[in-house]
Amino acid sequence: MKKVTGIGGVFFKCRDPKAMKEWYGEHLGLITDDYGGAFQWRQYDQPEKSGYTAWSPFRRDSDYFAPSEKDFMFNYRVADLDALLAELRKAGISIIGEVQVFDYGRFAHILDPEGNKIELWEPRDEAFDDYYQGKVNR
Repeated sequence: MKKVTGIGGVFFKCRDPKAMKEWYGEHLGLITDDYGGAFQWRQYDQPEKSGYTAWSPFRRDSDYFAPSEKDFMFNYRVADLDALLAELRKAGISIIGEVQVFDYGRFAHILDPEGNKIELWEPRDEAFDDYYQGKVNR
């Protein structure tokens, strides 16, 4: 079974997300919105399809990464979230909360052996295509 297919996003805490997005925009050319930014790329095994990697600063006091106490969280793209979660449950991996469903995909959270929260994302890249048309870093 294909499991992780790529990096879905990099999320980190900072004092001032708005200022951080402005700095990255001015100095590194990132195009951002209220949530952060995204990088569009082509899928290796299906080059006609786009994929996206999110970049998002969070407020230092955000509890989105909880129960992890780290200031960062990785998001991994997965091919079949339900099958992967079934395997992880069998292996005794901590799954946090329920699967969340949005227009742009399905999400679940787990903890690694050191307590880092990991976000698993089964994407619907076509929803991103509509949203980011003309806005993403290429």
